[in-house]
Amino acid sequence: MKFTLSWLKDHLDTDASVAEITEALTDLGLEVEEVFDPAERLKDFTLGHVTHAEKHPDADKLRVCKVQTDTGELQIICGAPNAREGITAVIAKPGTYVPGIDTTIGIGKIRGIESHGMMCSEREMELSEEHDGIIELPSGAVGDRFVDWLAENDPAKVDPVIEIAITPNRPDALGVEGIARDLAARGLGTLKARDIAPVPGAFESPIQVSIDADTLDGCPLFTGRLIRDVRNGPSPQWLQDQLKAIGLRPISALVDITNYMTFDHNRPLHVFDADKVRGNLRIHRAKGGETLQALDEKEYTFELGMMVISDDSGPESIAGIMGGEATGVTGETVNVFLESAFWDHVQIAMTGRTLKINSDARYRFERGVDPEFTLPGLEHATQMILDICGGEASEVVVAGAVPDHSRAYRLDPARVQSLVGMDIPESEQRQTLTRLGFTLDGNMAQVPSWRPDVQGEADLVEEVARVASLTRLQGKPLPRVTEGIPKPVMTPRQRRLQMARRTCAALGYNECVGYSFIDQASAALFGGGDDATRLENPISSEMSHMRPALLPGLLQAAARNQARGFMDMALFEAGPAFHGGEPGEQHTLISGLLVGRTGPKDVHGASRAVDVFDVKADAEAVLAAIGAPAKVQILRGANDWWHPGRHGMICLGPRKVLGVFGELHPRVLQALDVKGPAMAFTIWPDEVPMPRKAGAARSALELRDLQAVERDFAFVVDADVEALALVNAAAGADKALIEEVRVFDEFIGGSLGDGKKSLAITVRLQPSDKTLKEADIEAVSARIVEKVAKATGGVLRA
Repeated sequence: MKFTLSWLKDHLDTDASVAEITEALTDLGLEVEEVFDPAERLKDFTLGHVTHAEKHPDADKLRVCKVQTDTGELQIICGAPNAREGITAVIAKPGTYVPGIDTTIGIGKIRGIESHGMMCSEREMELSEEHDGIIELPSGAVGDRFVDWLAENDPAKVDPVIEIAITPNRPDALGVEGIARDLAARGLGTLKARDIAPVPGAFESPIQVSIDADTLDGCPLFTGRLIRDVRNGPSPQWLQDQLKAIGLRPISALVDITNYMTFDHNRPLHVFDADKVRGNLRIHRAKGGETLQALDEKEYTFELGMMVISDDSGPESIAGIMGGEATGVTGETVNVFLESAFWDHVQIAMTGRTLKINSDARYRFERGVDPEFTLPGLEHATQMILDICGGEASEVVVAGAVPDHSRAYRLDPARVQSLVGMDIPESEQRQTLTRLGFTLDGNMAQVPSWRPDVQGEADLVEEVARVASLTRLQGKPLPRVTEGIPKPVMTPRQRRLQMARRTCAALGYNECVGYSFIDQASAALFGGGDDATRLENPISSEMSHMRPALLPGLLQAAARNQARGFMDMALFEAGPAFHGGEPGEQHTLISGLLVGRTGPKDVHGASRAVDVFDVKADAEAVLAAIGAPAKVQILRGANDWWHPGRHGMICLGPRKVLGVFGELHPRVLQALDVKGPAMAFTIWPDEVPMPRKAGAARSALELRDLQAVERDFAFVVDADVEALALVNAAAGADKALIEEVRVFDEFIGGSLGDGKKSLAITVRLQPSDKTLKEADIEAVSARIVEKVAKATGGVLRA
């Protein structure tokens, strides 16, 4: 938001300097980004009188001039066509910086003759684009500062320009009047009263307006009037100067007035050429597919539900954003229809983003304008048009009504101390709110219509503290309110994730932090990629869907590293994945990926390709770190992106899956351009049961002083029998006595014949109350043989 000091003083009666104003604005929360002060850049230029001028002996277009200055007579060579004897010019003496040419003037020779300065044009001093000749002044004494002459004769050229950053919650500061109100509340001047008298209508408007019933939520109020017999020529110089100073190009009086209202009162308006409007104006929802050639000379196609202003021939304006070229005003316009409306900020923002239009009107409407100023803004602009362009105004036509934005909150003076820590007297608090436009009735503060950001009692406190200046706030140590060790901040779930991350890092994995979005093809490989997880407005085509798992991102990272020559990797990530697009349809995963070899090639043969048992050990280590039970089952049947014969599910039963480990399917690796094989694991930490006791202490250590006994068994089973089935059967023979069962040998072929294999297991028996005797061991052994035979059909190998 840019404005000039003189523009600010149109609303604020103040003697404060630019430095005082900018310091106050930043302190009030309206951060000053830049101050352009022409007077500061032109302070070294002075006035000089040319006493003699003659042609340069070696150049037809150069003249050697004698110039009287405050430091005596100087010889200056000038190539301007109007350099002549008797004129008063602007002089840049040696050592003066000239901004228009980005040069510091020195003493030099031009075609063999010395020149001790420069006589300047307006472009060289960045006052305008005029450079046909040097500046000729009608008055002024030799040695006077040029900025002093400008301040007296052409003050617009030395008017400081201030630019501030506007936060989205302060739409009122998008008008100079709102900025002046804040400064007046701080005490830097007095806000000038706004006296806007209604303009009486001389005739009934031939153009009427209406709002469709389904559009009233987006346009609660639309006002307008016809003004006939206007002269749309150049706007007055003061108005052109104001607009130029903030970077706007003056176009015509009618357009300049609407631009002025936009920046002066934060009240966007639009003018239609009434002679080009067919019939009446209607505000309605687009059916979809309608097109409009807008004022930016681009054609836009409306989507279903967008708000449109149409006449009897079709769309004429993108409501609240930009008018149409067909009904735009020109130099030949003599009858205009002036529009002032209030639009819903959310719908304006959605339409602007969809159509990719950025305009001053959209910028303001989507942040919020004053609904109560809709009709007064129309009256004010009408009077400006009549004063500048002449003409005659019709009666006002109104559709809808001003929406009810009234709200009031209780002012509790003590809350400033409790919330902010500042001791501000109640009288000062009430005076601050009154200056900001709040209406106080007892302890209730009525919020002004131009402050949509004030939504509660705490916001009243913020306004009081902001105007009083938070720089007055002094830090004080808080008294200790609790003794001892504070309660832990992290939840058990967060502590589990933290422990999982630490464990993976300790195992040698590098953590990856990836986007939650991946491309559709990668998502489809892992069971996702459907419409439920598709983003409506993706950042790019590579981020079109929510990720169904963490492995796609890890595999893509591995592929990028392999393309750069890094073939051996251990990567992991902990984060959310999504199995649907609704709230709650997400889960937290911990995934690890091993690619390549366990280490560099070694003369001792220590390096080998990673295998399933590497990721199995790592998955079990992570599960143990987050508190998973030690006794689990390893089952098959995971999703199809795992290798069908080289994976396992870590379960607490057939339906309670804690994690999956194994080799990834070659089809997946080929699709993601990963040179395999690749081993991975995925753990669902939320599936791990929480400990029954929440205490921090560990359970008591249980030591047994009785010696354990181990017995080996070799069973002949069918070749398709899984070792896990045999192990589970043996362990179930006596759950209290059998501590561990493990496979130590597998033999296929030989005398066993086709379709058979031998599995050898070790069973460890750990007594707890008495030493085992031979009869006890034989009884358990018999039950083991019986259980294995029943579960697998296996027999003891002879």
